[in-house]
Amino acid sequence: MAEHRYTVFFEPLEEGGYNVVFPAMPEISTFGGTLEEARAMAADALRCHLEGLAKDGEPFPVEHGPLGQPVKEELAITI
Repeated sequence: MAEHRYTVFFEPLEEGGYNVVFPAMPEISTFGGTLEEARAMAADALRCHLEGLAKDGEPFPVEHGPLGQPVKEELAITI
């Protein structure tokens, strides 16, 4: 068995809960009512997806470079 690591984003939703996004695998879609539940759902969705790829003899997705932290800035324009 090998360990596979992928970046995952937990996007807070206005109505509550978290949407889960894997940049390297946009076909994975899941959700959790709490951050802890979203993490568990993400792990389960990723495991199922990778097991399906392995069963079909498909290669695992490759992330292209480290994503790092997003930069949030406020931009002021004077006109």
